[in-house]
Amino acid sequence: MDVSVENDRAPPGEAAGLLRHLNPEQLAAVTLPAGNALILAGAGSGKTRVLTTRIAWLVQTGQVSPAGVMAVTFTNKAAKEMLTRLSTLLPVNPRGMWIGTFHGLCNRFLRAHWKLAGLPQGFQILDAQDSVSAVKRIVKAMKLDEERYIPKQCAWFIAGAKEDGLRPQHIEVRDELTRTQQAIYQAYEDQCQREGVVDFAELMLRTYELMRDHAELRQHYQRRFRHILVDEFQDTNRLQYAWLKMFAGTDNNVLAVGDDDQSIYAFRGARVGNMADFEREFHVQQVVKLERNYRSFGNILDSANALIAHNSRRLGKNLRTEAGPGEPVRVFEATSDFAEAQWFLDEARQLQRDGSPRSEIAVLYRSNAQSRVIESALFNAGVPYRVYGGLRFFERAEIKHALAYLRLIENPNDDTSFLRVVNFPTRGIGTRTMELLQDAARSSGRSLWQSVGAIAGKGGSNLGAFTALVDAMRDATRGLTLREIIEHVVQSSGLADFYRNEKEGAERLENLDELVNAAEAFVTQEGFGKDAVALPVDEQAGRIAERLPAAVALVDTQPDAETGEIMSPLAAFLTHAALEAGDNQAQAGQDAVQLMTVHAAKGLEFDQVFITGLEEGLFPHENAAADLDGLEEERRLMYVAITRARKRLYLSFSQTRMLHGQTRYNLKSRFFDELPEAALKWLTPKLQGFGSGYARDYQAAWQRGTGLGSMVGAGRVVPASAPAAFEAQARSTPNGLRSGQGVFHTKFGEGVIVTLEGIGADARAQVNFGRHGMKWLALSVAKLTPVD
Repeated sequence: MDVSVENDRAPPGEAAGLLRHLNPEQLAAVTLPAGNALILAGAGSGKTRVLTTRIAWLVQTGQVSPAGVMAVTFTNKAAKEMLTRLSTLLPVNPRGMWIGTFHGLCNRFLRAHWKLAGLPQGFQILDAQDSVSAVKRIVKAMKLDEERYIPKQCAWFIAGAKEDGLRPQHIEVRDELTRTQQAIYQAYEDQCQREGVVDFAELMLRTYELMRDHAELRQHYQRRFRHILVDEFQDTNRLQYAWLKMFAGTDNNVLAVGDDDQSIYAFRGARVGNMADFEREFHVQQVVKLERNYRSFGNILDSANALIAHNSRRLGKNLRTEAGPGEPVRVFEATSDFAEAQWFLDEARQLQRDGSPRSEIAVLYRSNAQSRVIESALFNAGVPYRVYGGLRFFERAEIKHALAYLRLIENPNDDTSFLRVVNFPTRGIGTRTMELLQDAARSSGRSLWQSVGAIAGKGGSNLGAFTALVDAMRDATRGLTLREIIEHVVQSSGLADFYRNEKEGAERLENLDELVNAAEAFVTQEGFGKDAVALPVDEQAGRIAERLPAAVALVDTQPDAETGEIMSPLAAFLTHAALEAGDNQAQAGQDAVQLMTVHAAKGLEFDQVFITGLEEGLFPHENAAADLDGLEEERRLMYVAITRARKRLYLSFSQTRMLHGQTRYNLKSRFFDELPEAALKWLTPKLQGFGSGYARDYQAAWQRGTGLGSMVGAGRVVPASAPAAFEAQARSTPNGLRSGQGVFHTKFGEGVIVTLEGIGADARAQVNFGRHGMKWLALSVAKLTPVD
């Protein structure tokens, strides 16, 4: 039953001072009588205050000694905050209490009982990377194929089994794959035991097993911890819940604090059903709902309440505030993802002019891949930003791998790129082989690529296979568009297959798809006028009609002063990627716009929040929307996103978006139909049409040699096809040369003209120079001589 919030007990003495600033709901939670209880703590309702005050109240009223309290949470940050607050509420040092994360408390437990646990007194803890390295050694020792038994995946299999409470002998063998994984798990367990090390999952499992199998030990801790408090209960997995039951027994007082509406970590093993199980199995008679929100205005909370009410399986609560309705939730419909990013940039600038620091402006998105377009808009505008809880787009490992392959196609003597991908994905090139190769390169003064022939044996053969792969990719991508080059390299390099087989590889594949989109956007921005580095204008005009990028030249594509060579589209894009990775990175303490996924935003709050990409298939995500459990978790994720906002909330979606390398036409998210219309303010996009001045402006742009870029910069949208007269002018034959004609260049020798573009000072030619490859040359500099 629910506990009435009218509970006004206030014990005399020092304890009364603890309760002075609590609202009725918080007071009811803090002063609950003995017994198991559930606190449904809504977003921004002050649950940390309730937890710490409850502990202090129990101690100061003499119901428990400090040593008799155990409080468990999920992050070190939350544990430190609890200890800090308790130090101001209690006259004793709270560090003697058992307050910490699940793993931290298990470590403390095993340090005290190392001998019973079969561990050395100074046992060490393996982090995730150490665990993968240990598994890799085992896979190698068992002479297994690393392409099939990928060490990282095997490490995940082991961790997942432990979190389900399973030792190797408990694994159900269904086929040869699970039989081998079981053997790897057993070998890993034996190796860890020999070395006296444990991983994070082992900390939990071994503690649980000791408590389960040793009645005297279990009874000791059940007598000691008369009051157990668990924070973020909705995020517990099966093993953590079983662990709690070992410590709680039947006579202890367990206070579970959580919010089933914010359970968003099913992919990590969190089980929202643990809250209902706790209420039933622990015979909970006391449920307190913390519904007063101290964070957000009414329109934001009304939106959150209306949305989450569509979930059928919830314990139920309704957030409210005394701060008033505040501003309406603003909704923007964009024509494209680029227009959406430009709108955000304009709004963010206005917010900053109105006095909001950048650090209080947050952009939330469902998938990491969505950050790229927003990052590009901020980068172009020179606005510092920080990707919270993740890496900037061009700094992500999978993107750097793909760029390294592309750099090797452009320049095989790039040693840094060579080292990054020579053995990624794994192709049997070991450390010793690489040491020999680097020694050979140093002694000869040549690049690693040029020194491959000096390495004999199997290592040399594997290196040769790698260089042959890059050569083959180079040959296969001649004459392709930039987009097609990247798509080919991602597939033929093995990157796509590698990430398809990774446990969390789906998001990395999305990022690789987004790299194709980044190239397309780059071509659109850079591919016009005298700075053109990509496709002819008549092929690009249709694409630019679909989006509104800022036409800013990001890369210096002026022709080489000696040879007249123009940077290739691929080289220009790689330069752009390097610049964007290195520029506008917010420094420590610098005021910067915050970018993050909704998952990363949990626990944070900002004055101004933008939730972008609210389209069917994206949010809710297409992988989750097909079944009820998945859809309800997506709705909880949206609920978390909404409740991050303090003052203003913005929602946006796009009619078209580049996803998985294709332009996708979208329906707005079903979540819009679940929001209260009275709380929303729909914004109308301002799109400029094509008046009579269009042709005049277009012609003037060509005469200036600036092409369509200047028009985009002025906010004009280029139509699907340019006027025929201008197209013909763009294709006119410059300087008396013609396609297919033989020419001579003083550095590159004889070649054949493949393509001619531009007029006057902007004329350029694509020439095939045979062994020197394809070159773009500015005719005003190159001075090509016709060859009969």
